[in-house]
Order: sequence, then structure tokens, then C-alpha cells
Amino acid sequence: MTTTPVANPDPKLKAAEDRLREVMLSLPETTEDFPWGHRSGKVKGKMFAILVLEEAQLTVTTKLPESNAAALMLPFTAPTGYGMGKSGWVTSTFKPGQDVPVELLAQWIHESFRAVAPEKVLKAMGAGTAAKGGEAKAGVTAKKASAKNGVAKSAAPTKAPVKAGAAKKASAKNTVAKAAAAKSGAAKKAAAPRKAAPASGAAKKAASGKARASSAQRGTTAARSR
Repeated sequence: MTTTPVANPDPKLKAAEDRLREVMLSLPETTEDFPWGHRSGKVKGKMFAILVLEEAQLTVTTKLPESNAAALMLPFTAPTGYGMGKSGWVTSTFKPGQDVPVELLAQWIHESFRAVAPEKVLKAMGAGTAAKGGEAKAGVTAKKASAKNGVAKSAAPTKAPVKAGAAKKASAKNTVAKAAAAKSGAAKKAAAPRKAAPASGAAKKAASGKARASSAQRGTTAARSR
């Protein structure tokens, strides 16, 4: 977009320019400038992106030392004029109603920023990224520790019921063993030979009478034989 606002910009192109401007200005040490009347982003005075919104088109210019060859294979790109293309600059052009690959262009803005930013800025940027990564890892570690603690707490109360169940099983086994012992004792008693009941008084007298009669008969036989 030039310093003079466009009267009737295409909605898609305007939305794309607004988003890419946000990406450009979110980078550290970046300032907005308007050389030649066009919007640009600079880091420590060095230009790394140019956004030009007009009624007929939107152009996005970035320096791509890494992805230059791949970028130039796309249908909407071309080497930047005025000899800048020889240094790796690529210009992307979009017409009204055309879809703009904002995420891809945002990546190119980041690449262009890294290509021109001083080493000091890049180191500070890397340190900030590492610090954020460390905070994220610490948060994940804390969540994992909390989750493990919660699992341990939830598992602890189950130990008592398990022991109680084991005690019940042991008691049941003891009861079965006692019942088996009782049955074994009863079987032994049943198998033992019963002692003969003492003879009654009448039986004793009858036996004594038989013995006497037998003795008398033996005496008579003896007398006859004489």
C-alpha cells in the first residue's frame, strides 16, 4: 500500500496485506518505513519486506537466499526488478479476487528477516525462543508430575480393600479346613469297632445252668461205666 490509501482495494488483497503487515511488525527491532511511497519493514535500518497494495494488484517482495529456486517455480512469483533479483529478492503478485497464500508469504518474510538482520538481533531472538521453549517444557514436566501424583493418590485407597479381600479369602479357607477336619473325625469314630455290650443277668444265669447240667451229665456217665 502506498502512502496514499487505495480508494477501492480488493477485500481479499486488503485482508492479506493487513495480515502480512502484522507478521512483519511482530519481528524484533522492526520499524515501518515508506521508501518510494510503498510500505516496507526494516530491521536496524535494513529493508527485508515490501508490501504494495494497489487497486489492480498486491505485491509482496522478500529476500529468499534459501528457498529462492523453489519460490521462483510458483506461477505468481518473479525475480525482483532493478537488479534486486540477482541478490535473491523475489516478488509475488496477486490480482483482485485471487487467493493469497498468506502462511507461505509469512514464512518468506521470516526468511528475509533472518537474511538481513544483524547477528546480535538474531542471537537475542534465538535466546527468547529458547526461553519460551524452556518454559513450555517446564510446564509439560509439571503437568506430568501432577498427573503421576494424581494416579498414585487414586491407587493408594485400593490397597486396604485388597487386603480385606485377602483376609476374607483366608478366613473362608480356614473355615473349610475346620469342616474337613470335623468330617474326618466323625468318619474315624464311625469306622472304629464297637465294643460288645455286657451280657444281661438272665443270660449269665442261663449259661451257668447249662454248665451245671453238662457237669451232672458227665458224672452220671462216669457212674454207669463203673
